[in-house]
Amino acid sequence: MSLEARLAPQEKLITMANQIARFMESKPHAEAREGLASHINDFWEPRMRRHLFEMLDAGGAGLRPLVLDAAPLIRRPGT
Repeated sequence: MSLEARLAPQEKLITMANQIARFMESKPHAEAREGLASHINDFWEPRMRRHLFEMLDAGGAGLRPLVLDAAPLIRRPGT
């Protein structure tokens, strides 16, 4: 069983967001921030973004700094 298959849903989202952040961190900060937000906006379904914002609203524990910096650019889904 893969590591992702064993992680809880919240941990999976943290892992996914951090993987995107690690990839983007090689770019200039503004470009990385926009690229991370754009990727999440384009490819994450509203339910995933809702859970991400729940984690961000609770302090963002475990998320890389770039994810926290990009949060204002990520579309918050309606409830």
